[in-house]
Amino acid sequence: MSIKLGVLISGNGTNLQAIIDRIAAGTLDATIELVVSSRPSAYGLKRAESAGIQTLTLSKETYQDLDGLIADQVIAESLKARDVDYVIMAGYMRMVHKPILDAFPNRVVNLHPALLPSFKGAHAIQDAYDYGVKVTGVTVHFADSKYDCGPIIAQRPVLVEEGWTVDELETHIHEVEHQLYPDVIQMLAEGRVHVGDDRRVKIDPA
Repeated sequence: MSIKLGVLISGNGTNLQAIIDRIAAGTLDATIELVVSSRPSAYGLKRAESAGIQTLTLSKETYQDLDGLIADQVIAESLKARDVDYVIMAGYMRMVHKPILDAFPNRVVNLHPALLPSFKGAHAIQDAYDYGVKVTGVTVHFADSKYDCGPIIAQRPVLVEEGWTVDELETHIHEVEHQLYPDVIQMLAEGRVHVGDDRRVKIDPA
């Protein structure tokens, strides 16, 4: 079945574009009902507008209350008004809080550019590169109240080749993200993803 998505962004929106392209190609059973940006200057807003998708931009000031709860309440209400099934964080550089998590339990999905639980935080690619790892990768997980700690849905490795710069590593990470994230969303659309009481995620066979 087709599922309705709300996508949260903060920047360029390349993962948003990957999702838009897969929907247009007919290989992702979803619609994007709303794109929410934490930054008015985010280029991802232009991608959304070009695809005819409604957008919502929250100013920096909106996030400056206690832990950003007012902003998250606005976002949650806007997504619920559009009957969104899943909230997709695609380069959203803010933590989500109780208003969103409670409105969409086990339905807020995040993308992280490392193999969690290694290299949590906003500088995962640089941190992994500086550590000198030979393998890093991409994680898709459900968001919860702790940063980069929610149940893991899928992971895909990236082998770090000798001589790569951090920019080359980032390019390869993004290439994997653009494949893996739409794949996981399609699994969600097919109803194949289940979170157990032990927080482990089970994926039914295709």
